[in-house]
Amino acid sequence: MQSTISMPNEVETHPRNAENWPFTLTRHTPAIGAEIGDIDLREPFDDTTCLALRRALLKYKVLFFRDQDITPAQHVAVARRFGELEVHPTFPHHPDHPELVILGRNDSKRGRENLYHSDVSWREIPSMGSMLRCVHCPEVGGDTMWINMAAAYEGLPDDIKTRIADLTAVHDFLPLFGIAIPEDQHTEVKKKFPPATHPVVRTHPETGEKILYVNEAFTTHLANYGHKTVDQYRVGFDFKLAEMELLQLLFRQAQVPEYQVRLKWRPNTIAFWDNRSCQHYAIQDYYPAVRHMMRATVIGDRPF
Repeated sequence: MQSTISMPNEVETHPRNAENWPFTLTRHTPAIGAEIGDIDLREPFDDTTCLALRRALLKYKVLFFRDQDITPAQHVAVARRFGELEVHPTFPHHPDHPELVILGRNDSKRGRENLYHSDVSWREIPSMGSMLRCVHCPEVGGDTMWINMAAAYEGLPDDIKTRIADLTAVHDFLPLFGIAIPEDQHTEVKKKFPPATHPVVRTHPETGEKILYVNEAFTTHLANYGHKTVDQYRVGFDFKLAEMELLQLLFRQAQVPEYQVRLKWRPNTIAFWDNRSCQHYAIQDYYPAVRHMMRATVIGDRPF
């Protein structure tokens, strides 16, 4: 396991080669986010560039690329340089590329993704990262925010860190996506995608960072609260309330602006984020305008 990736806390802009980057890199906030320039994702890049992009991803958590007029096939090819791609079970797919999901909203289909979440945390093996491209977006509105959940963990009081150190949480597919699936299919879907249990504090497999890994979209409850909690004075249903209070406190950590970056989309903008150390929030302020996106998601690793 590597443990040498540091948090971005030096200068605001890294010109080419300042850290041996084969591209330009400009930070967006002290905590998270960097814009990558002087790179054309239509062209296959070499292993050196691929490794540099991965290193930048680990350090800055989410990377932004502007003016990337790539085809769906090129989108899939770029994302696949970072690992195998998943096929989402409910989102509509591109007709020629099942790994590419279509996220479209308009005056007849209002968005409902305005929850802080980590993509597919309900999987036993959640994703490593997501690469989202804007095809069409409103003139104003429809921004997305990303949250550095390693910084969110570091910002917790020490006594909360102690309380959650050995806790696990259940992540479930159905509470959010069940509305789009006929009720008579819920039992079969739950067999195919059973709730997954992950550490509340996961360790990043490449950087060694501790990451707060619960989210309000998919995390339903703490699996072992009754066995690990120090709140032994809480009894009866009051004990369950204590669990719920703790989980709500952890959810609210994602809402702290100091841990966030916000992107205003333009057509052919791409965001590529480390889904292990980020949450994100798609702002639903643009209805009834049209917003059309495509996303490829890289399969990750089992949280520990």
